[in-house]
Amino acid sequence: MTITRSILRPLASLTIALLAPLNSLRAQPPVAPTTDEQVGDPRGDTTGDYNIMQSFELGYRWATIGGDLGMYRSVANFGDGIRLLASSLSIQSRDAKGQFFDHIQLTTQGLGNDPYQFASLRIEKNRLYRYDMIWRQSDYFNPALTISGGEHAENTTRTMQDHDLTLFPQSKIKFFMGYSRNVDTGPELSTVELFDVHGDEYPVFANIRQQQNEYRLGTEITAAGWRLNLMRGWEDFKQDTPTAIFAPEAGNNSTDLNTLASFQRTEPYHGTSPYWRAGLFHDGGKWWAFNGRFSYVAGNRTFIQNELASGTNFVGALQTQQVLAFGTGRQPAATGNVNLSLFPSKKITLTNQTSLYNIRDEGDSSFSQYFLGNPISPILVYTFLGIRTIANSTDAEIRFAKWFAVHGGYQYSDRRIAVVDGQQPSGLAAPAPPANTPFTQTNILQEGTFGFRLRPIQPLSILVDGEIGRNNHPYTPISDKDYQAFRARAEYKRKLFRASAYAKTDYNNNSISLTSFASRSRNYGLDASWTPTEWFSIDAGYAKLHYNSLGGINFFVTNQLTSGESLYISNIHTGTLTARFVITKRADLSVGYSHIQDVGDGRSSPLGDLQGGSLVLSPIGALSGGQPVALPTPFYAAQTVPLRFESPQARLSIRINKQMRWNAGYQYYGYNEQFSALQNFRAHTGYSSLSWAF
Repeated sequence: MTITRSILRPLASLTIALLAPLNSLRAQPPVAPTTDEQVGDPRGDTTGDYNIMQSFELGYRWATIGGDLGMYRSVANFGDGIRLLASSLSIQSRDAKGQFFDHIQLTTQGLGNDPYQFASLRIEKNRLYRYDMIWRQSDYFNPALTISGGEHAENTTRTMQDHDLTLFPQSKIKFFMGYSRNVDTGPELSTVELFDVHGDEYPVFANIRQQQNEYRLGTEITAAGWRLNLMRGWEDFKQDTPTAIFAPEAGNNSTDLNTLASFQRTEPYHGTSPYWRAGLFHDGGKWWAFNGRFSYVAGNRTFIQNELASGTNFVGALQTQQVLAFGTGRQPAATGNVNLSLFPSKKITLTNQTSLYNIRDEGDSSFSQYFLGNPISPILVYTFLGIRTIANSTDAEIRFAKWFAVHGGYQYSDRRIAVVDGQQPSGLAAPAPPANTPFTQTNILQEGTFGFRLRPIQPLSILVDGEIGRNNHPYTPISDKDYQAFRARAEYKRKLFRASAYAKTDYNNNSISLTSFASRSRNYGLDASWTPTEWFSIDAGYAKLHYNSLGGINFFVTNQLTSGESLYISNIHTGTLTARFVITKRADLSVGYSHIQDVGDGRSSPLGDLQGGSLVLSPIGALSGGQPVALPTPFYAAQTVPLRFESPQARLSIRINKQMRWNAGYQYYGYNEQFSALQNFRAHTGYSSLSWAF
């Protein structure tokens, strides 16, 4: 396998590194349900012409939480209550000749009270139809206590559903119909700053209302070894989240004269995106294969934002402010790729791919701001953005023997970005059309890949991949410029034992006219599993991710350009251990432990070790109104967020009889940030349930 990057992939390494510990927390599976243990007859029951298998797990969850409840809810969010932890129903026609259906499969998880609920349903009749439904609901909570004095928060519920109907699923001509819906609702708390740089902040409450609906029609035709897939869709989106404050507010600083008498913001945002998707596939046998995909979407959006505010400023003078933005936007986008694979011999595979991406953002939007009825800023009219990318890549693999193969490839991409800005001087009643001459930038990315696959002995396999890329003119500081990535993986598998280890490095260096960016990541890991007997098995794993980035920061204040640097350092260690026991064939016991820790750059406090190293004067204290503080030089610019998360868990399932099992589980969540105890929490969670089949 080779390491591949999308030519349009935004380099989000810094964001990934910052969020990796938190994402790892969210990745911890809850201790329930216990669907691994079978209840009922594995062959099911026969009723008429159908075979039926079903099981249900009904139980009660409990949780005791200490510390920051908001952080716990943003990570786990499991609470007390009765719920249907899991269920499964399968109805299968014995002779595949059911009257109305041949197969029904229904599965659910967490229904009733869990923050993450799921249900799926499939009903099919051979050669006639197949219907698939997926329903999900997710409760999202983010207190954001560490910013804006705790006045930013969100508590929403997102409900998603997908319905797909296929007619004549086994025939050479199929028809598709589909519908999807995505709704996000719930309260949101934010802040607004008024009326100038001497103003105050005021909390603003809103009720989020977002809705997206998608309708699909399509067909698939198979003839002469070719398969053509066509899909026509319509995606409608709307966001209506009004915000208003009618009662006077003094603001967060009650000692000044800033007040807010009223505030109202209306910002409906509606649009539709009709699209076409087409795919053409052909398996040419042992000599060649072809597939091509094309999609086109004609996005249309209409929006308006009208914000009105009145009150007094820091000297008590009456203030009124209006911000008005409106317009209609169009965003046509077309993508396509063609892949051709050649097999000149059993030992050689050649693959060539050509891709095209073209998107435009155009319309007639404008922005204006008024103070006491007079415009205080230029009227900014429509900004055009167009991106066109053409790329071609060729890859080859040669299998010299069953135990040795090499591969390599080359990719060339040409991306052109065009921007048209329009600005109207303040005081004019209507904006003039923007200039028609765009500002353009072209960047060319060349990338080479290489690697080999080796099996020196039967149980051992080794894979090594590398990638080197050069971009002559990256668009943003964090875009790929001069980068290289290397990966190696070894796996040993023999009978009931398996062990693997891997290592990966990814370096990127970039510099543009105003600033620069460099990032380095190194990832190492190993894992193993062993099943010496039928009543015992064990799995263990360890991984380390080292990441650091150095980026420039530019501040544009009163037309003066000042600069700084941002250095981020992270060292994340992750360890897992799971063991499973079968006790006298009546009880199943599993125990596990997860430990995730970011040790940062090794310092024990935000100020570092003040006893050693040369010291510099930091402006941090002065910026916050205090005195500069002394910091060791190596830590002066470094940012790091050391934290620790641990989660031991245990689960016990006892077979009462053939149709029924009793289950119980316990899981502990412990989260600790080294430099601040504001978001630390600990939680004891557990459940008790009964699984049965009937």
